[in-house]
Amino acid sequence: MARMVLERFPAGGPRGSWPAEEFAQARRNEGLAAEVVMDIEADAFLVVMRQPRPEPRTPAPRAAGSRVEAAVH
Repeated sequence: MARMVLERFPAGGPRGSWPAEEFAQARRNEGLAAEVVMDIEADAFLVVMRQPRPEPRTPAPRAAGSRVEAAVH
């Protein structure tokens, strides 16, 4: 699963303040599967949403004897 970062919040917020959690809760209220993770290297909280990775595209099988025309621009 891939993750999309919705928002970043510095880890040094005011005592008793949870802006990343509040932002994530607001997104969950909108129906998004938002969660908070810690980016230790950046010293920040990230609000992320998991996304399925796209399936690799495979060419569609062609019928025997069929031709493919290439468009020239």
